[in-house]
Amino acid sequence: MFLRGINYDVGTEFKKGTLSRPDFDETIIKKEIAIVKSELHCDAIKISGYDISRLSKASEFALEQGLQVWFAPSYIDATKEEAIRYYIDCAIAAEKLRSKYDNVIFVAGFESSLFLTGFEKGDTIYDRLATMFTAWNMILNKLGFRQSIHKNLNIFLNGVVGNVKAHFNGKLTYASGTWEKIDWSIFDFVGVDHYRAFFNKLSYAKELRGYYKFNRPVVVLEFGCCAYKGGDDKGPIGWAITEVIDGKQIIKGEPPVRDETVQANYITELLDIFKHEPIHGAFVFTFVNPRYKYNNDPKLDLDLASYGIVRPVEGKAYKGLPWVPKEAFYKLADYYSRM
Repeated sequence: MFLRGINYDVGTEFKKGTLSRPDFDETIIKKEIAIVKSELHCDAIKISGYDISRLSKASEFALEQGLQVWFAPSYIDATKEEAIRYYIDCAIAAEKLRSKYDNVIFVAGFESSLFLTGFEKGDTIYDRLATMFTAWNMILNKLGFRQSIHKNLNIFLNGVVGNVKAHFNGKLTYASGTWEKIDWSIFDFVGVDHYRAFFNKLSYAKELRGYYKFNRPVVVLEFGCCAYKGGDDKGPIGWAITEVIDGKQIIKGEPPVRDETVQANYITELLDIFKHEPIHGAFVFTFVNPRYKYNNDPKLDLDLASYGIVRPVEGKAYKGLPWVPKEAFYKLADYYSRM
């Protein structure tokens, strides 16, 4: 049986000055993490975010619930130097938790060639997305003509690991993109954000098996899709259906048709694959995206672009919390309860 996990974001700055979780209400955080443990039947939680105090508090709440914490600092658009200084501070905070509760894994960054500066062209994550995933660059990467990026990334990660290990005495991993070629010998786990989409539907399990050769436990640190028709085919790019018009974020063009069964089936289908593979753990992406609230008007229904298994709403709803469960919530809870 692999670790039954889920991602939980306490506030990441994907766009400068805008946190994915604007407010950090400790009462809500505690309730949500308790639900992750008691209702979803998770035994592990990957807690990500930028603010170290938020990361530490949420992690402690989870550890008190008996969950294993995968402590995942998120600093978007940082330079390599800024990222290393940040990871050192995070390692110090994570070690305080580990020395008290022990059950803490440090995630030393995620998809750094995309989310940090200095590897791909572009000052922001959105600039780099436009560069990295052109058809030409994807072909070059597949053919092995972009080795300098992977070499520079591994030099950087060696520096990160050395600095983190000076302050954190637990186990480490890294959340890699499937395009990144990582030297896994410096980590305790192979970690991969492994989404299924139209382009890898038939080869998904085979791609996953490619990570076993590194002789490290393999952990799928992210997998999931959005809850609309076709969201399963879009996989990791299902979020890219919004635009900003006159300062307001809306759904682009003709909104897709909400279909929560698509998301629920996607998650359980991948869990079925994982159940038959020798993986160490799997973390659904994600619990909630508070900024992407549900709206009856499909053009304003930002939850369509969310990977959350709960649907944020205005006011109090499920057990006094500002969201209602989607079909994936109940299906995941049932699946995990039977493992």
